[in-house]
Amino acid sequence: MEVFIGRQPIFNIQEEIVAYELLYRNNNVNNFPQVDSDTATIDLLINSFLSIGIQEVTYGKPSFINFTENLIMQGALDFLDPGQVVIELLENIPITQGLIEQLKILKNKGFKLALDDFVMDEKVLIYDELFSQIDYIKIDFLLTTAADRLEIENKIKARFPHIKLLAEKVESREQYEIAKQAGYSLFQGYFFEEPQILTATDIPANLFQYFQIISLLQDDETNIDLLAENIEREISLSYRLLKLINDSTKRTNTKVRSIKQAILLIGLMELRKWVYLLAMRESDGRKNDDIFKELMYASLFRAKVCEKCARRNYKGNFSEYFLVGLFSLIDSLLKRPMNTIVSQLPLSENILETITGENTELTPYLQFSIALNKLDWGNITPLAAELNIPNDEILLMYKEVRIWVEEAFIMK
Repeated sequence: MEVFIGRQPIFNIQEEIVAYELLYRNNNVNNFPQVDSDTATIDLLINSFLSIGIQEVTYGKPSFINFTENLIMQGALDFLDPGQVVIELLENIPITQGLIEQLKILKNKGFKLALDDFVMDEKVLIYDELFSQIDYIKIDFLLTTAADRLEIENKIKARFPHIKLLAEKVESREQYEIAKQAGYSLFQGYFFEEPQILTATDIPANLFQYFQIISLLQDDETNIDLLAENIEREISLSYRLLKLINDSTKRTNTKVRSIKQAILLIGLMELRKWVYLLAMRESDGRKNDDIFKELMYASLFRAKVCEKCARRNYKGNFSEYFLVGLFSLIDSLLKRPMNTIVSQLPLSENILETITGENTELTPYLQFSIALNKLDWGNITPLAAELNIPNDEILLMYKEVRIWVEEAFIMK
């Protein structure tokens, strides 16, 4: 499944890129499609943070993202890193005392706030309280008159000098010079650069498996082992969990050797929020194509075989063997070079070296799992001997693993 993100740079007065606005797109057409605003923001967050990776999208610079009143008021932003996201309030959000109280909470958490396409409304009587919480005001140079802009500019300069004015939809040198003279410090528009569309291939999700994971996360005393086992069956979530750890400011130099370790690193609370968000996105009924299903089946098959063989040989870190099989086809699933993908995953060196083709102690396990999935007896027999697997156990293992994988595809 292809995912899309629109990205337009934001420049300072020295014409240096200091941030990006991220825009919802669902194809290669560079305009906003007809879709519910909540859905657009949720999809954009998932595509930016989990499918592509926010570091790859913004190169470490802040991302300006539109949020609806519903998402702001329901506290749907807790899982975001305040250092990575500037919350843009859409122009149609009513300015109420309740909104301002929620903005104060977000400010206390460290978020920067922006007003998008702002125009003064004489009916609003609490602008002073609102502006006290705001860091940026974005003004549309195509849709506003010079008089409209002057009213905002004078008020901000006189009473709220902490607010940075951002001129958007700047489409000519003349507009740029006017904005500079009026005191704007940030600029965005076709005069500088049109929005780019970034694309990537996402791994289709098993919605039924997501709901099982949600049910486990709702328990007061979550069984981490059972949770890890369920996440291991969902390749898309395993991949996104590792991406989330890799891009998190909480990340240490610890290399991940199991999904259980990944859960403990990210924390149940943050995991719960992301899983809910992903389930909301996936519940729109997307269908997986046959190629993806085959690749996911093969990945799960390889993972379970590697794990079973490691357990049989008393390998203490058998979860590491599972991850080798699970991510051995990640380049085919994402249609991206393996070297690019592994640089974004905090996996152990043993795993990374094995899936990129180097010969490690895990390699024979992966080779055996590949041969067993294909019932390639020419390779199964010598590899089984190398791994001390008796011939009479090979078909039994094959059948057990097939049942395990097929259970992961129930309701797929």
